Order: sequence, then structure tokens, then C-alpha cells
Amino acid sequence: MTIIASPNTEWLGPLPTSWSVTTVRALVEDINIRNFGGKNENYLSLMANIGVILYADKGDVGNKKPEDLSKCKIVKIGDLVINSMNYGIGSYGISRYEGICSPVYLVLRTKSDVGDQNFVRRIFEIPQFQRLAQSFGNGILEHRRAIGWDSIKNLPVPMPPLDTQQKIAAFLDRETAQIDELIGKQERLIELLAEKRQAIITHAVTKGLDPNAPTKPSGIPWLGDIPSIWETKRLKHIVAMRSGESITAEDIESIGDYPVYGGNGLRGYTSAYTHEGEYALIGRQGALCGNVNLARGQFWASEHAIVPTPRIQISVHWLFHVLKWMNLGQYSMTAAQPGISADAIGGLPVPFPSFDEQQKIADYVERQTRTLDRLTVAASSAIQLLRERRSALISAAVTGKIDVREGVA
Repeated sequence: MTIIASPNTEWLGPLPTSWSVTTVRALVEDINIRNFGGKNENYLSLMANIGVILYADKGDVGNKKPEDLSKCKIVKIGDLVINSMNYGIGSYGISRYEGICSPVYLVLRTKSDVGDQNFVRRIFEIPQFQRLAQSFGNGILEHRRAIGWDSIKNLPVPMPPLDTQQKIAAFLDRETAQIDELIGKQERLIELLAEKRQAIITHAVTKGLDPNAPTKPSGIPWLGDIPSIWETKRLKHIVAMRSGESITAEDIESIGDYPVYGGNGLRGYTSAYTHEGEYALIGRQGALCGNVNLARGQFWASEHAIVPTPRIQISVHWLFHVLKWMNLGQYSMTAAQPGISADAIGGLPVPFPSFDEQQKIADYVERQTRTLDRLTVAASSAIQLLRERRSALISAAVTGKIDVREGVA
């Protein structure tokens, strides 16, 4: 092994004696070609742990597509695209598309005459390298420091002989494909569990628990029949839709006496509270507006959350499941900051059983979904372990900690 003595090469560790160290700019070039005239409209986006995707497939989360596409960067198939602010948390990918991306992204292209392109791309997957690169960026938050080409072009990277690069690339292609297949199976399991969970909730809150109960038309086309002893009520007649109280970011800490709930759920903690009891909170603003969280005890509900406050006797747990079933995110208004109008969702009709039946429905749903939730947690943990294994394998192979030369057919 060769020991490299330099502050920025610590992430490499000892390298095999036949290897050398070069710089990022020796292996890739910065591509800064703009979409003049806005002719290319195929806008691409990045998602951590997923990579480069079509903007149309991203959904209503994250940054919005700019109106002026002329400033966007051109991306070719095989280009490495890096989110300059989120690279340290894995927001990067190899593009499978021809298109354009945000001008704040880095677009890098491997130099075909220097090394094996697949090996070179693997360097950028290593978490230690990602964190090193992000440390040279500008910004207050460590994981969101904006990096540029000048920040990373002189960073040291390993340079094994070409035949070794090719063997490492082939080894990693094979091994990571197997890991990715296992991850895909766990992700599909989570999807199936979520579908099963939703089906249980939907049937319980719209049809009740007695399969032999007589039914009647609800009068709502998309709802269909409901049990004949149920009513339909507009949400605003069941609960008062009130927004929470304003709170500044400076008043929210990572630890504290009382939890703070915002548009996307738990935001942190503070020293005071606005509510006491049990409430089903609705996210009013943010990328995940429409999501529903159950808050208990003493807590602060921020202005980005709607606090449905019962006007009549209801089961809060039943209300929680009804609100989840309603998929309130579909009623968000398109804007720079997605949001939900309390008045708009307050006018929505819901099937309304008796208080006693509400409690039974809530108990049933929670019993039935408890096992599904445990299985979901287990699958998520398995995915995390597989991703860690994948990263560790890439790091070890690319920095010469494991010898793969005899393991490649």
C-alpha cells in the first residue's frame, strides 16, 4: 500500500502501490452549455437516493420548473449531474436522458481518453468524497453548502491502472445490480403494504365494519353507497378549520419542552404550547401540504398547519383516518409555495357514522394496520442497510481496499 500524506487525501486512505492519485479535472470536464432560446423543454430533476429523473415524474415536491428555460444547462445521456447544494446528502446521478437541468446544478462529463468511464463515475458515488466536496462549498448549513466546479476540480481522486479500473467497474456493476434488485423488492413490498393499508382504511371509513349492513345512496357520485344509518356531513360542520399560530425559526430548537407541528409534520421543539389534547393536524403549506399528523398532549401548531377543532362529539382517531383517506393534497393550489385553503376542504362531504361506530372503526383500523406498519418499518430498515452496504462496497473497491481482480469473470 502507498500512504498519501495530504489533508484532502485522508478520505482515500492507503492505496495499492501500483495506483496513483490525480485530480477531478483530470478525469471529468465541467459542461456549462446553456439552453439558448429555451428550445429544449425536457426539464430534468434530481432526487436523493434516486438520481436524475424527468421533472414530470417528480410530483409536487421540491423546486419548481423555472419559467425561463434559456438559462438551464444542457444534459446529455451519461452526464453526471450534481445538486450543488445537496451533493453531501446524495443528490446526484447519471442521466439516462437528453434534456436540461437547473443552472445551479453541476454537469460533469467523463473524459473518454483518460480512464474507464464507469470507474470514474463510481468515484462520485462515495459518501466520503461527497462530504469532502461539500465541505468546500459556501453556506451556513454544512450539508447545504453550494459547491461549484472551482470547489471540486482540484480534489484528489484515486487512479489505478486502466485494466484495474475496468475490473473494478465490472465488479461493481455486477454486485450493485444484485443489491439494487434487493432494494427494489423491498421498495415494492412497501408499496404493497401502503396499498393494503389504504384499502383497509378506505373500506372502514366508507362502508363500515358490518358487511351485511343495509346501504343507501350517499348522494355523492364518487362515494357511492354508505350504510343506511350513516349520514353525510360537510367537514366544516364537524370541525372548525383553524390555522395554528405564527412562530419564528429562531424559536424552534432540536430539543425542548413542546413539539412544534408545521405543514410537513414535526418541525422541532419550543418552550410554549398553543394546544392541549389530541388533534388530527392538516399540513396547510409546503411540499407535503395535505398530509395528516396526530398530535397529542401539549404542542405548538404553527401557522402552516390547520387544526380541525371538533364542533360536535367525534372520535379524533376516526377523524384522523378519514382525513388520511380524503387525500387532501389533491386540493392544493398551484403556486410557488403549494397550499391548501381551509375553506375549500371545509366544504368537502364525508361519510358520518355515530360516535360509537367511529370509535369502533378507529380501533379496527389501528389493529389491522399495526402489523402492516411493523412490516413497513422492517422493510425500510432493510433498504437502509442495503444502501449502506452498497456505498461501503463502492468505496472499498474504488479506493483499493478490496482486490477484485480475481473476482471478475
